[in-house]
This record gives sequence, structure tokens and C-alpha cells, in this order.
Amino acid sequence: MHELTVGQPVPDFTLTAANGESVTLSEFRGRHVVLYFYPRNMTPTCTEQACQFRDYSGELGNMNTAVIGISPDPVRSHHKFAAKYELPFPLLSDPDHQVAEQFGVWALKKLYGREYMGIVRSTFLIDKQGRLVREWRKVRMKGHLEEVEQAVRAMEGN
Repeated sequence: MHELTVGQPVPDFTLTAANGESVTLSEFRGRHVVLYFYPRNMTPTCTEQACQFRDYSGELGNMNTAVIGISPDPVRSHHKFAAKYELPFPLLSDPDHQVAEQFGVWALKKLYGREYMGIVRSTFLIDKQGRLVREWRKVRMKGHLEEVEQAVRAMEGN
């Protein structure tokens, strides 16, 4: 499948959020969007990632930026995860990994010699007009949120 490239419009999509409501990407036009993909709720690195986004969400919100998390987990799992860690942003369920495939983050992975398909931890920055501005693939958490914040700050001219 053709991956998105920086500078092109991001195709619109609708997925179900932790609260059971449908969320459509185009609802966020007029705001920047930090869209992050993660493998699984309640795992150590995914929890660290979600909590870091939670801790930065106020600052990002002050820069007219919404945060959205996506994983293949079911809505009920997202609901428990969001409640347990007081996540103030939508977690969207992509069980058929259709959106993950659009972004090129559904890929072959290896763990302990076993190969399987899964989400490659990635973050995408989308501008107010819905164009892809920046991407971080195969994310390592150390310093990642600082990089995302700096990229948003640069877009806002701060």
C-alpha cells in the first residue's frame, strides 16, 4: 500500500473512540493534530508513551494542537486504559488496521525470533489544513515528546 509522504493531504478516516463515539480526522481541521500509533494498551512502553502525551497535552493544546492515539485494541480496552491513566485525548480503535496501513505502520515485526504483523510505534504531525508535516517512525520514547513539541512550536512560530 502507498504510504503517505510529507506535504501531502492526509486521507480522512473515522474510527471509534474509547467513549464509543465516532471520531473523524477532518473534525480537527483548523487545529494541528499529533496522531500517534502504538501497539497495545497496558504494556509498559505504550503506557509510558500515553502518559507522556498526557503530560504534554496541555502545552500542545495551548498551541492549538490535538493529540489522538490509535491502536488495534478494542474500544473496551481503550476505555479502561484511558480511565486508568486519565488520558485527556481520544484513543481510537483500528481493529482491522486499515488506518495503520494507510500510514504504513502495520508491518512485519520480529520478537524473540518470531515474526508477526503489528503496529510500528510512530507519530505524525498534521497541519491545520490536514497535510502531513512531519513523521517519526520506529519511535523510541526518550526525548520524543520534546521533539514533537518543538515541531509544533516551529509551526506556530514560537
